[in-house]
Amino acid sequence: MSEPLKVAIAGLGTVGIGTIQVLTIHADQVAARCGRPIQITAVSARNRRRKRDADVSSYVWFDDPVVMAKEADADVIVELIGGSSGVALDLTREALAAGRHVVTANKALMAEAGAGLAIEAEASGKTLAYEAAVAGGIPIIKALREGLGGNSFSRVLGILNGTCNYILSTMDATGRDFDDVLKDAQDLGYAEADPSFDIDGVDAAHKLAILSSLAFGTKVDFESVYVEGIRNVIAKDFEYARDLGYRVKLLGLTGELDGGIYQWVHPCLIDAHGPLAAVDGSFNAIIAEGDFVGRSTYEGRGAGAGPTASAVVADLMDIAAGRFNHTFAVPSEDLRNAASVQVEKRVGAYYVRLKVLDQAGVFADVGSAFRDHRISMESIIQRDHDSDGNVHVVIVTHDVLESQMMDALEDLEKHEAMVEAPHFIRIENLGGE
Repeated sequence: MSEPLKVAIAGLGTVGIGTIQVLTIHADQVAARCGRPIQITAVSARNRRRKRDADVSSYVWFDDPVVMAKEADADVIVELIGGSSGVALDLTREALAAGRHVVTANKALMAEAGAGLAIEAEASGKTLAYEAAVAGGIPIIKALREGLGGNSFSRVLGILNGTCNYILSTMDATGRDFDDVLKDAQDLGYAEADPSFDIDGVDAAHKLAILSSLAFGTKVDFESVYVEGIRNVIAKDFEYARDLGYRVKLLGLTGELDGGIYQWVHPCLIDAHGPLAAVDGSFNAIIAEGDFVGRSTYEGRGAGAGPTASAVVADLMDIAAGRFNHTFAVPSEDLRNAASVQVEKRVGAYYVRLKVLDQAGVFADVGSAFRDHRISMESIIQRDHDSDGNVHVVIVTHDVLESQMMDALEDLEKHEAMVEAPHFIRIENLGGE
């Protein structure tokens, strides 16, 4: 058997320890499958004395991960620190400059600095691998880059953030409010003390930017992603959506439109019996639509020590076996600049919730506002009164250009009968299986 692939790991949190456990427990299996052993030689973390669920005493310890990237006896540096800049970026660049491969689980790094790092990896003739950066244990990077590489994609979409999916599915199942469920998610470890990165959609946007680049051969462009989180979804939205035959999910969607690429992250109403509707809890799911393969769907745990460590080890096995892949599927010089399609160009149906005074003529005024902006309503329903006697009105529209929809809602917000600003959720038609 060949000489071992030597690995140094920067970051000994849950994923770092999980990676050590996989490589230890399945050492023989890993070696058999990639033709050589994978040997951990060095590690780095902030606290050397911290008690961990793996014995790291036999590895060379580096207090400074950037120094480790330059000096460790290692063929591969595994970056599990996180963040799009600072130490994570510095050690990745140092590793590539020193002629070492890099494996990372860092979606922020790949979405915001990945384009430049890909060029540096190519210049050094080394691999920059990041299967663990998107959807944890789902091998979606390999699927888009290799398994489905012979296809031209029309769109890629999915549930990309387990924290948001847990919150939304729990609100749906229990009828509880957002703040209450968020606290539960924090207590269970699904959400951070500061949950904004997840619930405001940034995490999903990082992942979507990566998937978009892989699918459409474009330079990764996180700055162009439209991002809308889940803070404004209330318990009544789930009740009304259920009555209308829908479920509420935070989706990332990317595809080609009007000669450009759209990248949108926002809450959606999806058919309660369609694909993705039954994906609950902290699970992720991704749909890729290719011209030859048709629809291909992937579901699994999107985070956690085990699934993410599994993806890290898969990248290490590719490197050990000598399987080389361009970072974003093609050489960096062949990645194209694509025009960004703004969400105002979206054409689709909308769910609109209004809170209005209970007075004569309100329905007529709402209908007039929509008519003035050439919006066709599929249904308009008066719902229950609140404690102040106000009425909820729920509207479902036919397909309409988003800019028209926003103009209509802006006009409605000025109406004297409106108790609060109109609230809307886009309805996404995912089609059949």
